[in-house]
This record gives sequence, structure tokens and C-alpha cells, in this order.
Amino acid sequence: MSMKPLIDPYLRRIAYVRVSVTDRCDFRCVYCMTEDMEFLPKAEVLTLEELDRLCTAFVRLGVRKLRLTGGEPLVRRNVMSLVRSLGRHLESGALDELTLTTNGSQLTKYAHDLRAAGVKRINVSLDTLDSRKFTAITRWGKLEKVMDGLEAAKDAGLEVKINTVALKGVNEDELDRLIAWCGEEGFDMTLIEVMPMGDIGGERRLDQYLPLSMVRGRLMEKWTLEESDYRTGGPARYFTVKETGRRLGFITPLTHNFCELCNRVRLTCTGMLYMCLGQEDSADLRAPLRASEDDDLLVEAIREAISRKPKGHDFFIDRRQGRPAVARHMNVTGG
Repeated sequence: MSMKPLIDPYLRRIAYVRVSVTDRCDFRCVYCMTEDMEFLPKAEVLTLEELDRLCTAFVRLGVRKLRLTGGEPLVRRNVMSLVRSLGRHLESGALDELTLTTNGSQLTKYAHDLRAAGVKRINVSLDTLDSRKFTAITRWGKLEKVMDGLEAAKDAGLEVKINTVALKGVNEDELDRLIAWCGEEGFDMTLIEVMPMGDIGGERRLDQYLPLSMVRGRLMEKWTLEESDYRTGGPARYFTVKETGRRLGFITPLTHNFCELCNRVRLTCTGMLYMCLGQEDSADLRAPLRASEDDDLLVEAIREAISRKPKGHDFFIDRRQGRPAVARHMNVTGG
């Protein structure tokens, strides 16, 4: 079967796949899920060997970057066997980058193993440097554990980017401190608007939403933000903070649609492929994966799915009801 690269209807080459290896997480962040979240039955989740086969099929189709996500990817049992196996594509030159997004809670255990497997760069989600506020945001998390994990990541030689969700009335007064801290630690940073995905219980999206256009204006009163053409393959628009020398990115799904150059798709731990984070259309890859030992049916299903990739998402916040634009939770598709 032809291994021509994946091209969507808008002539964008699909070169980046985000792979959720589990929907489970050891935190319950208030903008991501409810406290009493129900997770998928383990019988519905792909084995690590099946995830490897799916990722490998995408690599054969020209994907150059894989990002492992969750939930929290490092709580998946034996997940390092998958990371090490996928590392073979780095060694062969078929893959440019293997990376992951984590909440940092497991990095003291896994940082050195990740670096040994070929991971060079990770994203760590961190919304505050205040331990009480951290526990309030994550519901179950302990800031000290994440800080220890970040030290382990630095010690292992991993490049770290901090992902911070801007939350109205929660951490907006801390953003200057976070930028300064990232400069001191040698971390890049990305600010992210709340994404209207999934019912999160008593929280209202409108109460959480802080427009990054407003945030950027405030930050420029203190920091010199120089335009940058740096790109990681993701949706962030980057600046260099002159005072710290570190990069600062902005991901703005609501105030500025970032879809025109989208080269990404998202694969869930059950084998569902989402062509767009902000749309419900998906393709079942588990069925063709299990229907045959060769990849012909799988590749056909992937190509058909990419032929339906939309031009952009439909994110908005319902200001009357506060309802999510997309029903599924962030932990299902990994952000």
C-alpha cells in the first residue's frame, strides 16, 4: 500500500500526532474534569503494543512528531516500555521528536528513563507557585512533588516548558511571578486560555475565562516581549522575554483561532482519532487495527479520516448557560 504523506482537504500535511495513552490522572484539575470523574473500563483501552503499532503506522505515513499525553501519561502501567519502543523511530531517523505532556507528579521516578529513551523535551502543566492554590486547582495534587519532579527533569537534561492555564481570579495576579521564575529556572512557558470542553461540575467556564489578549497587554507593562518565529509544531505563538531570555507562548483558542496552519490530529487510548480538538467528528481505528495483522485496513481508515479534517474548530463559551462547546473532557483527547 502507498505510504504517501497525509494531506488534508486544505493541503496541510499532517506531521504531528498527540497520543493519549490513558484517560486516568492522579490530579482532578478544576478546568479539566469533575472531582468524581468516571474513567474508561480498562477493557476498552488499547494495549501498549497496539498503541505502538498505531503510532508506527502514522510514522510510516510521514508523521515526524509524537507527543504522549493523558490524562497523566506516566500513571499508565509499564508506559516506559512504549516510550522505549517508540524511541527506535528516533534512532532510525523516521521520527524527529518524541515528547510528552505531564503534570510532573511522576518525574522523580521517570525523568532519567525518559531521557535515556530519546525524549529531549517535555511540557509540564503548572498553574501556580502557591502550594495552597495548587491544591485547590488540582484538588488532589501537592506542589512539592511537582517541584521535585522538575528538579529531576533538569538533572536528567530534559528541556522543560511550563504550560499555564490562565484562570480569572485564580492565578492572574501570579503570571509575572511565573514568568520570572521560569527565567530563573531556565524554562520556557506557554499561557493557555480555558478550553470549553466537558462538564466540570459546579465550575462555570465564563467564570474561569481570562482572555490572553488582555493578559498580554498587562504583561507588556512589565516585560519586553519580542516577536519570535519559533515554532514547535503546536498552536502557540511565541515571543522572547527580553529580560529573561526565555520564550513565552500564547495559545488562544477563543480570542484568536489558531487553526490555519494546523498539522495535528489526536489519538485516544481507545483508538479514536479526532481530526480536530474542537470538533466531535472522529474515526475508530481500533476496529481496523484488530481486524487484520497487516496495516492495510488501518492505513485506509487513517487516510479516510484525514480527508474529513475540518478547516478549524468551533470553540466558544456559552455566556448564558456556561455550557461546553465540546462534550468530551480534556483528559479524553489529551488537550
